[in-house]
Amino acid sequence: MPFGCLTLGEKKDYNSPSEVTDKYDLGQVVKSEEFCEIFRAKDRNTLKMYTCKKFNKKDGRKVRKAAKNEIMILKMVKHHNILQLVDAFETKKEYFIFLELATGREVFDWILDQGYYSERDTSNVMRQVLEAVAYLHSLKIVHRNLKLENLVYFNRLKHSKIVISDFQLAKLENGLIKDPCGTPEYLAPEVIGRQRYGRPVDCWAIGVIMYILLSGNPPFYDDGDEEDSDSRDKNLFLKILSGDYEFDSPYWDDISDSAKTLVASLMEVDQDQRLTAQEAIAHEWISGNAASDKNIKDGVCAQIEKNFAKAKWKKAVRVTTLMKRLRASEQGDTGASGLAAGATGGPPDPNMPGGSLLAASIKTALSEKAADAQTSTIPSLPQPPAARPEEQQQAQQQQQAQQQQQARCNGDVPQMLPQRKGY
Repeated sequence: MPFGCLTLGEKKDYNSPSEVTDKYDLGQVVKSEEFCEIFRAKDRNTLKMYTCKKFNKKDGRKVRKAAKNEIMILKMVKHHNILQLVDAFETKKEYFIFLELATGREVFDWILDQGYYSERDTSNVMRQVLEAVAYLHSLKIVHRNLKLENLVYFNRLKHSKIVISDFQLAKLENGLIKDPCGTPEYLAPEVIGRQRYGRPVDCWAIGVIMYILLSGNPPFYDDGDEEDSDSRDKNLFLKILSGDYEFDSPYWDDISDSAKTLVASLMEVDQDQRLTAQEAIAHEWISGNAASDKNIKDGVCAQIEKNFAKAKWKKAVRVTTLMKRLRASEQGDTGASGLAAGATGGPPDPNMPGGSLLAASIKTALSEKAADAQTSTIPSLPQPPAARPEEQQQAQQQQQAQQQQQARCNGDVPQMLPQRKGY
């Protein structure tokens, strides 16, 4: 019986797998995500099509938690810009969540298909997103993973509505929230800094989305070595912490000042000063006539195709899984742990992206930000003690001797290599 097994206070009553298959015809897997598999499903009585998300309990506690959380949140909400829950089942081995089927395209694809695209089109998209988020926030629900991939058109009609999907990470703001989660490029500074956070993180993410839709570029991005993900992520997070973005030319030359003001108000580093969703709806660029009708498609599309064709931007990478391989070194790095504690006002989090290195960098960034008004000097990290002159000379002589011996064995003329200093 749908939902019956999830009612609080009642004895656990699992659905049988036949209850699911008797009511719905499950098709092939459309795609696999971090926590679940997604199917197309057809109601056997009405022949209506739905989306089905299947969570396997054997995949672990996080998967089970994500399924139960999404069901709980979706049972609370009903809004025309939110993908609605239709049915839910829990068997002994699985969770099944049936949702409305959105047959439209992602916003990126929609823009690329338009013959004419302007600020006014972007304003229409952002108004719908803001209205949905303002509704969620009125219920004290924080989505925590707003991003372009989670915004889709409900159907392929010309004036289709936008719907928000993926509520696996959504949370009720009924207490202190500090656990880091979301998609790296959309994270608010307070999440990276391990501060308490809540609904303002969604408004920051909306600012990032709006920035991308108006320029085709991400506001925060480190185009470093693809193989050096540790360094790339660290640099990305440091830029977010300091609000290091620009309305750079030529991408923003044709964008109105009103649009820039709204973006800056949504991407305010201080979460207490950040614009709320309801306040953003009242902004002249959303509710007034400030959005320009000039065609900006060529510039935006060129940048979208350049920046977002990269697979790393299409992945729904969770912050909690970004740096798992660094957990062991984080636990053993007591010196850096002290820095992490100082940076966040509490114990270091081994799930924190970038591990201890990022924690130390965060402390430095926050200290520099606090010291700007006082023009004080930030003390540098202690350096390894330099070797005494006689020790350094002895090491150099030993190294030279080794090089000369190796060169003679190879029949080569010995060549002097630069000497390392201070060790």
